[in-house]
Amino acid sequence: MTADMFKVQPLKGMKIGLFGGSFNPPHRGHFALAKFALHKLQLDYVWWMVSPQNPLKPKHETSDFDERMAQTRQIARHPRFVVSDIEDRLATTTTAQTLAGLQPVFEQAHFVWLMGADSFASLHRWNDWRVIPQSLPMAVFDRPGWTTKAHACTAAKTLKSAQFNQDAIALLPFARTPAWGFVSMPQRLENSTALRLQRT
Repeated sequence: MTADMFKVQPLKGMKIGLFGGSFNPPHRGHFALAKFALHKLQLDYVWWMVSPQNPLKPKHETSDFDERMAQTRQIARHPRFVVSDIEDRLATTTTAQTLAGLQPVFEQAHFVWLMGADSFASLHRWNDWRVIPQSLPMAVFDRPGWTTKAHACTAAKTLKSAQFNQDAIALLPFARTPAWGFVSMPQRLENSTALRLQRT
């Protein structure tokens, strides 16, 4: 496993955000989160990792992988965004497995996991979820209606002593794991579930 699989060669000292998800479908809210992360965390790149299948959802609810990859590339048009099918090539089915496969890449730069507050609130339902905060720091971005739930969720309680102050959030990629921080940002109303319902 090498960084050139992402078409970006990390250099020593580079800060990279990993933005994983099924992106079913991707939307401008995803773009806003990734762009805000670039600024707030002072990242060099955001790598969008499109998952072939969300293990928490039935297969019939997930659109074709190639279609989602193409849609994500359309949404993620930015010189510092990279859209990757790395999970498909690694043949991993969970985030914990993917992060394990990326360990050699993690040794080359400073990485941070990017996720919405809605996903963080249900993190404890993910397979081997405790592996994730042990693998790399996590930045949790506010989502409409999820602020209180995210702060009160199982993951937040479990990782309470590892929470970063938002004023120092740009240092999060350098932190020893486990480490996470909650990031306030302008709220976007788009969500993939509503967009899927509009298609039916």
